[in-house]
Amino acid sequence: MARNRPYTCGLDAAIDVVGGKWKATVLWTLEDQGPLRFGELRRRVPGVTEKMLIQQLRELEADGLVHREIFHQVPPKVEYSLTDYGRTLEVALRPLGDWGHANMARIEATHP
Repeated sequence: MARNRPYTCGLDAAIDVVGGKWKATVLWTLEDQGPLRFGELRRRVPGVTEKMLIQQLRELEADGLVHREIFHQVPPKVEYSLTDYGRTLEVALRPLGDWGHANMARIEATHP
């Protein structure tokens, strides 16, 4: 995956990794819910398409934030979880989520 290097600041680098509509929500969900199978994760991220969730999970896995574990059984089972590196984002995402919650009505009113 091509990156927008060189970065001009830490925020630039962070947004490059977790930017987009779904990545932060996927990370937040895995932080809150723990390891999840694909279908469970998709149900907990309303509005995401299967194709988009697959793409976002692959990118997050390539960046070392999400771990994909394959259980060799019948039927096959795959679970997604945060890596230790992925869990370090909690300290950044939690205040952002708190800010969004506190300002949700205003955001909804100005972005119909």
